[in-house]
Parts: sequence; structure tokens; C-alpha cells
Amino acid sequence: MATPKKRTSVSRKGMRRAGQHHKLYRKFPMVCPNCKDLTMPHAACPSCGTYKSREIFAIKAAKDEAEEGTTEESQG
Repeated sequence: MATPKKRTSVSRKGMRRAGQHHKLYRKFPMVCPNCKDLTMPHAACPSCGTYKSREIFAIKAAKDEAEEGTTEESQG
């Protein structure tokens, strides 16, 4: 069986693999079934906080936060 006479460098090995099957593929966003916003696959939706139709974390609306800030300022 043939054996190489010289060691293949890391750079040369990387250049060879780059054109074949060791590429990094871009992850394409998908549509969230709950809010219809774009989200990354296998991750919780950042706009509604759901993953696989379950709420993972609660999202406060900016409007609610603004109202809470105004009521606290007027009271104290």
C-alpha cells in the first residue's frame, strides 16, 4: 500500500477540505408558528418567547414597560 513521503500540513489539509464537505453552511431563518416572525431553527423565538408551541420565557411589551415607569414616577 502506498504511504505518503511527506506529512500533509494543516493548511494544505484545510484547503483540501474547504472545497468538499467540511463547509460551514449558513443557517436559514424559519417562520415562528406563533407570531409569524423570523427566528433561527432549534431556538426560542426572540419576539414571542415560544419554542415548539410552549412558552419558554415571558416577553414584556415596550408599551407595558413605559406605562409602569410613568405610574411609578407619579406615585413617588
